Amino acid sequence: MTRNCFKRGVIMTVSSLLVLMLAMPANAGKFKKEYRMTVNVGPSFYWGMGAIKFSELVKEKTGGKINIKPYFGSSLLKGAQLKSPQMVSMGVIDCAFESTINTSPVIPEMNIFSLPFFINNFENLDKLEYGETGRIIFSKMEKVGLTPLAWAENGFRQVTNSKKPILMPDDIKGMRLRVVGSPIFIDTFRALGADPVNMNWGDAQTAFQQGIVDGQENPVGVLLPVQIWQYHKFVTFWNYLVDPCIIYWGTGAWNKFPDEIKTAIKEAAKEAARFEKALCRAGLDQDTSLKILKNEFNYEIKIPDPVKYLENKGVTVSRLSPEGVQAFINATAGVYDKWIPKVGKDLYESAKNDMAK
Repeated sequence: MTRNCFKRGVIMTVSSLLVLMLAMPANAGKFKKEYRMTVNVGPSFYWGMGAIKFSELVKEKTGGKINIKPYFGSSLLKGAQLKSPQMVSMGVIDCAFESTINTSPVIPEMNIFSLPFFINNFENLDKLEYGETGRIIFSKMEKVGLTPLAWAENGFRQVTNSKKPILMPDDIKGMRLRVVGSPIFIDTFRALGADPVNMNWGDAQTAFQQGIVDGQENPVGVLLPVQIWQYHKFVTFWNYLVDPCIIYWGTGAWNKFPDEIKTAIKEAAKEAARFEKALCRAGLDQDTSLKILKNEFNYEIKIPDPVKYLENKGVTVSRLSPEGVQAFINATAGVYDKWIPKVGKDLYESAKNDMAK
């Protein structure tokens, strides 16, 4: 190769690189190829469907600059779902679509939603989330390196069993129930005279089939995809506590985003959360959430009436009478004595004030 040919080759190569660089968008190389999001459940659950919606909306609203991949079943945490806030705050995981139950070991104030028979309905829940209570909890998250984006939902938790309807505290005494491993759940069911056990869902299914465990508690958005009627023929809709979810990002990584990206992701989070909340509430708040799904998202939910659906599967659906509700409140009074100091007396009073508005 002559020297002139070599020079021409170098010039052509450099020119080609310059053309490619000029053709690249201004933000190229600024963002990661994939942002990882931890999700506790699978994609068939309403919670998982909300996570998919969030990732789709973020891609759309950022023009494809930010691509979020949901990792379902806490796979990034190898099943250690309670570690999600630490992993996100450290930047090991980018973001989370996470339950307040799983975040409560790091932020104990989130146990405000787990005080038994305290919130009771969607109206009260909304007042807490978008009132002073929600602002306090979001500020607590910010102090541990988490940037909250939107309130989502897993729903009010109901109790199912294979024995009989649960209408009064005496009905649950002696029952062996699979519950969330959070200490406040254990304390609540022990106060009711039940025998609470913590186990993963795979082990619980086997225990149900063998009659080792009598029942469990979960929201409708879990009862339907796990086909709870295979194991239990009795469900009590008692709304004894609620399981909100929060979409959040690690603050260190979040602060590196330009403002237009932050705005787009926040908009996506709020829209996805509204969609996911409507999934969880569909058929349980008259037709409010069904209208949101249809009119705002052009979405027809597969099971628009979960109560009727369960009944058609042979499940006896019960609801507590006002006397029954008061009896359960009285039976769990000791849980309040123990947990209000942990949640914070001021936060508890803020929650009561929010609900009174």
